[in-house]
Amino acid sequence: MADQPFLTDIQTIRQRAREHIERGAVTEGYTADRENVIQLLNEALATEIVCTLRYKRHYYMADGLSANIAANEFLEHAQQEQQHADWLAERIVQLGGAPNFSPEGLLTRAHAEYIEGDSLREMIKEDLIAERIAIDSYREIATYLGDKDPTSRRIMEDILAQEEEHADDMAGLLEGLDNR
Repeated sequence: MADQPFLTDIQTIRQRAREHIERGAVTEGYTADRENVIQLLNEALATEIVCTLRYKRHYYMADGLSANIAANEFLEHAQQEQQHADWLAERIVQLGGAPNFSPEGLLTRAHAEYIEGDSLREMIKEDLIAERIAIDSYREIATYLGDKDPTSRRIMEDILAQEEEHADDMAGLLEGLDNR
């Protein structure tokens, strides 16, 4: 083990693993404020649920010349937002928390708003705004987590990357409408 000075002595790791086994994946090496992380992840979960619902509504309500292309994007994004919600819920449970799926207070927990939009242009615009909100807030959460919770940080970074793709898609759809 002398070749790996960065690794804690394996006997120490083994001993610590036997302590507090009821904590599951949360070991002594976990240095983040677990309750705060669970709260942040539950806020992100609420955001993803709201985004899923908004995209699903937009999928069904898309109307007009460009509706087919936009509707396909809305459906794909709704499915991806649902996957993000599942990742977040799973991580919350790993940290010993409970994912908050309650519809009560959903909009107050979420970072993004649920604005329906009356036209295809408004729907795309509201989706783009929501993605931009998610991008900024998720970037801040990932930075906050830093090295204290690399697993949650990685999940947030993976979601962030997809939210940036969503924003790019929505900006492209909006530009396509503007050029008509």
